[in-house]
Amino acid sequence: MTAGCPLRLAVLAVFLAGAQPALAAPAGGAGAPLRTHNVVLIVSDGLRWQEVFTGADPLLLNEKNGGIWDKESDLRREFWRDSPQERRRALFPFLWSTLAARGQILGNQEKGSVVHVTNGQDFSYPGYNEMLTGHPDRRIDSNEFGPNPNVSVLEWLNGLPGLHGRVSVYATWEAFRNILNVQRSRLPLHVGWDPPYHGRLTPRQEMLNRLYSTATRFESDSSSDSLMQAALIDSLRDSHPRVLFVGYGETDDWAHAGRYDMVLHAAHNFDRFVAELWNTMQALPQYRDRTTFLLTADHGRGSGPVDWKEHGVQQPGSENIWLAVIGPDTRPLGEVSRTRTIDQAQIAATVAALLGEAPGFRKAVPEAAAPVAELLDAGTAR
Repeated sequence: MTAGCPLRLAVLAVFLAGAQPALAAPAGGAGAPLRTHNVVLIVSDGLRWQEVFTGADPLLLNEKNGGIWDKESDLRREFWRDSPQERRRALFPFLWSTLAARGQILGNQEKGSVVHVTNGQDFSYPGYNEMLTGHPDRRIDSNEFGPNPNVSVLEWLNGLPGLHGRVSVYATWEAFRNILNVQRSRLPLHVGWDPPYHGRLTPRQEMLNRLYSTATRFESDSSSDSLMQAALIDSLRDSHPRVLFVGYGETDDWAHAGRYDMVLHAAHNFDRFVAELWNTMQALPQYRDRTTFLLTADHGRGSGPVDWKEHGVQQPGSENIWLAVIGPDTRPLGEVSRTRTIDQAQIAATVAALLGEAPGFRKAVPEAAAPVAELLDAGTAR
């Protein structure tokens, strides 16, 4: 992502694996014990709630408004359907066939469900800070802000005896080095265009390193979602992190470039990558039926024939995002409507709460917002 563009897609993924610890009680102290042992927070940078809930936007399926270079007929054949429900399922088959059937999706404003950012900036660095630290920080007013003075839930979890060294970060945008303040946090990160492998390599690892080194760079500081995905999936064969953050960025990059056709392809690939990650983890005994996925965006963006390309305070609607959750402690309610407003700041404590660590995190970071209690109903999540 260029310096002037807001932060790329990030998928934050938190995994918990290894020996089974004593089961934690729910955040509220009542009900059945939590069964989540792994949490995955996944962020698709700048992916609008409109696409998530209504699929391809008819206003943008043309060259004039959507900058489409593909054949419009081919794009419509792939992503256009008569109803919003059919369109969203064509664009996000895993999200709507698996996650919606077994989890919850919030943020469809047409049905009275609101998830929004509270940082007043509506772009990437402030959004990731709010999401990961549990509170907005008005000092963070640029994607080039530098090392984050705030402690993220990832850093805090990594400092716990049972989780130290079990937190990993995979993201396409190299700015996560500052967002997560690696000089202080010492979190292991694979971000940007850094080759993922070192030392004695297999032929596959050599090839992936070569692709990282030779691929044409659409953004100098943001790598390809597909390359990062390959490294992420391969890593699960050898290491089993308990906390994993994954950030995808192409949905934001292509929107800034004014290419709605590529936004749709990137969004469709995002769904495919999440499905691959879910299925890979469910095939491993450390993660099977013990893992919660949280999917969201760092910010929304504008609407209409022009403002969809950008986001920020000048593009109304950029404060609106979405949240999807699937896991053993979240009731399978599907698309949730007419809920109370959920703040982006609540995500950090929700991650901690799913690990039974919400009280400690909020004591360490008293500014952090409370967890989303509706996602922690262990007593009925079966």
